[in-house]
Amino acid sequence: MERNLKNVLTLSFGFLLLFTAYGGLQSLQPVQRGGPGRGGAQHALRRHAAVLHVPAARPHREARLQVDPRARHVLLCGLLPGQLLRQLSSGVWGNLISSLVFGQTPTQGTVPEEQLQACGASDCLMAVASTNSTKRPSPDLIYTLMGIYTGCGFLAVLLTAVFLEPVRDAQPEGEGEKQAPPFWSTLLSTFKLLRDKRLRLLILLPMLSGFEQAFLSGDYTRSYTTCALGIQFVGYVMICFGAVDALCSVLFGRLARYTGRTSLFALGAVTQLACIVALLLWKPHPSQLPVFFVFPGLWGMADAVWQTQNNALFGVLFEKNKEAAFANYRLWEALGFVIAFGYSTFLCVSVKLYVLLGVLSAAVAAYGAVEYMESRKAAGPLAAERPKPAEEGVTQTKL
Repeated sequence: MERNLKNVLTLSFGFLLLFTAYGGLQSLQPVQRGGPGRGGAQHALRRHAAVLHVPAARPHREARLQVDPRARHVLLCGLLPGQLLRQLSSGVWGNLISSLVFGQTPTQGTVPEEQLQACGASDCLMAVASTNSTKRPSPDLIYTLMGIYTGCGFLAVLLTAVFLEPVRDAQPEGEGEKQAPPFWSTLLSTFKLLRDKRLRLLILLPMLSGFEQAFLSGDYTRSYTTCALGIQFVGYVMICFGAVDALCSVLFGRLARYTGRTSLFALGAVTQLACIVALLLWKPHPSQLPVFFVFPGLWGMADAVWQTQNNALFGVLFEKNKEAAFANYRLWEALGFVIAFGYSTFLCVSVKLYVLLGVLSAAVAAYGAVEYMESRKAAGPLAAERPKPAEEGVTQTKL
């Protein structure tokens, strides 16, 4: 048991160090792209690779958990803290490092009013030349930051190599080793599940998750934060998003036991709708500094609803096909990222917000249709068991 706990802690801190570097670089990529649209294209390529990887990855991860039941319990119990650490690291620690490093020599001077008019929803990325707010930091600061992130990655590898111990297979004698299903079998089962009408409706929810995360990390950080405040504030803004997202994920997971998932879905939809409308109307200005952090906080709260309740919904509705269901979930979420980062190179921010509004509306409507179908299905057996009025009269006459 101590060995399994040690492995969980080793993996958690290894991911903490690794995603500290990854999360910080991911937040800076859209605003330091070296040319119009290059950061969005790179994000799209990375997510495209994730789309191809998702169907094959999950069964192999599940196969590695076919070990001693006590070890499996410890590993599974460690997944939630590990995921929370990873989310906090990519949303807090990596961004904190980048903001502290770039804040030593701010690249943002006094922003001309004519430039501020092109920030926010009015920003059309292909039409805006490099301005004072998006200039690259000095090479010394860039090398310092890259050195810190490289050190974090090296420590993660070193920590895992030194302290991670192999978990012995403790299957009962006579049982053969369980092999992971072949790639094509897994791929086929993933798409076979799409014959279920409920899944065809629900794929809009993970796509919405991809769209909204892509907008915040790609467009909000550049067209609102960097444009009006400077690149040194990107990290602080993403810290706000990551911290609120992680904390609300834990809170909503427990709150769902008392409120049900429908109330939380409504909360997420209303919160994100309000943010989209406000971002369409708001003209960012350096004098409104607190507002730049309000939006990521609310966005993180809405994202926490999608992350926790979407996973719970897929697990409940497709209990007998969880592997294929969650493979579909990650597949369509990654596809949402690909589409959002793909069109980020040539659409104005206002158009992207309208697209996000349309996806949100369609996803919520589809979710409502699935909940209605499930309520009808649950009410069917109960209605069949109730005696008909004529039968009730006969029974009363006999009595």
